Amino acid sequence: MSGMQPTPPHTVERCQLLLEHWRSQLQLSPRDQGLLGGELRLLDRQLQRLEQRRLRIALFGRVGVGKSSLINALIRRPLLETDVAHGSTRRQQAVDWPVEIAGLTRVELVDTPGIDEIDAAGRARLASRVAMGADLVLLVVDSDLTRADLEALQTLLESGKPLQLVLNRSDRWPEQERAELLRSIRARLPVDLPITAAAAAPRSPQIQADGRVRSTITTPQVQDLQKQLCRQLENEGTLLLAIQSLRQADRFQRACQALRLQQHRRTAQSLIGRYAAAKATGVAVNPVMALDMAGGMACDTALVLQLSRLYNLPMTPAAARLLLTRLSSHNALLGGVQLGLAALKQALLLLVPVSGGASMAPAAPVAVAQAALAVHASRRTGRLVAQQLLRRRGGQPGALLRRLAERDPVVHHWLLRWPKALEQDLQPLLP
Repeated sequence: MSGMQPTPPHTVERCQLLLEHWRSQLQLSPRDQGLLGGELRLLDRQLQRLEQRRLRIALFGRVGVGKSSLINALIRRPLLETDVAHGSTRRQQAVDWPVEIAGLTRVELVDTPGIDEIDAAGRARLASRVAMGADLVLLVVDSDLTRADLEALQTLLESGKPLQLVLNRSDRWPEQERAELLRSIRARLPVDLPITAAAAAPRSPQIQADGRVRSTITTPQVQDLQKQLCRQLENEGTLLLAIQSLRQADRFQRACQALRLQQHRRTAQSLIGRYAAAKATGVAVNPVMALDMAGGMACDTALVLQLSRLYNLPMTPAAARLLLTRLSSHNALLGGVQLGLAALKQALLLLVPVSGGASMAPAAPVAVAQAALAVHASRRTGRLVAQQLLRRRGGQPGALLRRLAERDPVVHHWLLRWPKALEQDLQPLLP
């Protein structure tokens, strides 16, 4: 990210404080903890890494592209087992990268299993798991992009994960052919991403005493990759940790919302139905417009209080009325029609003495329409209230991230460069 100033330290510190407050406000029942235990452990590990300033870089790619060799070359030790023919990594392995980066106490390089030994669904799951546990992902290739590479890349991009591409074994091509290969890779990328050529275990031909030619491994060519990574981590390392933490927290928040909506959907629907019926009856039989409105507000307030208790998010009547006021813009059209119908009904009823009772006939269908509209408005209000109630507990990490993006040009750049994480659609779970 040339031409941009690094994110000020206080930005990340502010983000950390907000996340700590949000985490402290989480209230989970024993059942919630049982169902969301895995997600919660991932979240807590990420928040701990943010506090300790420990950053994780995951190397991802097909079997045999040289992920383990790249890590060995970067740490300058043959710590990870390598097997060029078939690959040897069967599970994620993390090793420390001995580099000094301002603002970070530790950088971990994570080796991952090859993505082409499993089916497409398994690849997507592995890519998602890697994305959740890493602050930066290096997609390693050793040729032009394959179908497996592109599928993994798409999954990583959809997760909102910062990415770099590494063309390993670049020593196999002459300079001109290597440049053409890099252009081909860039042309097939769905977004613009940094690409660095490297050779973790370059081979050089050697003539033996018996005249035979054998290749021997020479000095790794990873200087450009190391410079690229160090430059990025110096400018954005702590920011990467903060972004990943916010995304992880937002993911957990959405999982909580989905679980609570699913658990209480039928009960919420029953509550909304009862209050909708009560509101409809009240506005239909009440001849006074002011009492119509007051009765409707009382029913809606009681509904909010009941829903808040159902989702274990208690609030006061004053807070319930404030929430309804904030949601009024969503029901502005419905409210206007309701007000018009109430005024029309009242006018028709007032004309009864003058019209000799003739105005009673049109007043009845107006009352029916008013009742039907009240039922629809109550159901809509109930859905909106359920959605808002689950968002308000302890703040919303996704909202924190968006606010940060508005104020910090570096964060804004990241959110534009990489697509946002796919948001779980909660609409089918609303009452």
